[in-house]
Amino acid sequence: MTDTRHHPSEATLMAFAAGALDEGLALVVSCHLVSCPACRALVAEGEMIGGALLDSSQPAPLADDALSRMMARLDEPEPPPPPATDGNAPAWMPAPLARQMNALHGPSWAAQARRSLGWRWLAPGVRQLSVMRRTRGGGTARLLSIAPGTTLPHHDHGGLELTCVLDGAFHDERALYQTGDVAELEPDTPHQPVAEGNHPCLCLIANEQPTRFSGLVGRLTQPLIGF
Repeated sequence: MTDTRHHPSEATLMAFAAGALDEGLALVVSCHLVSCPACRALVAEGEMIGGALLDSSQPAPLADDALSRMMARLDEPEPPPPPATDGNAPAWMPAPLARQMNALHGPSWAAQARRSLGWRWLAPGVRQLSVMRRTRGGGTARLLSIAPGTTLPHHDHGGLELTCVLDGAFHDERALYQTGDVAELEPDTPHQPVAEGNHPCLCLIANEQPTRFSGLVGRLTQPLIGF
């Protein structure tokens, strides 16, 4: 395993700790935390600070019917436990992503994962797999499998984009990103990723807003590929 060199910003980690990130972005951070003890420590610190602030805040007055509503909820059935991660999940897939795949695609997805995982052709050398339905804030999250040497179209973003490399590597104009690294791009930051190495680069990508391709061909095909 390579050393993690690129991490989410401290602001993003604190937003994650506060539960303020879009669901897709939060999933990317969760996957990064699996292999990054330094970021786990920062998130834990943020959660402690948030808890201390809650403890020091003035309590809000309870509604008149608060007790009756709480008692009524005691009679409700317990929610089902979160889906367990299937042991057949690919070795490169972090547990938070495996749980999300299980929740989205059902228990049978892991058996299919050993065959094709349900990849969909996106462009020459690029396949994608939806990881999350469009989030409440309008964001998206997807897996990309990028063949070695493949260059993605030049593009920027209307909102924050987080990319976690799950296997392999890619580079853009800013840096080389390897397994475990996170590329964080602010809105209106253009870049053009290129897959490195001898095997496909597998990335989990989350966007707050749709990607904006720079070239004419990219803009024309974007509605067809749903990116």
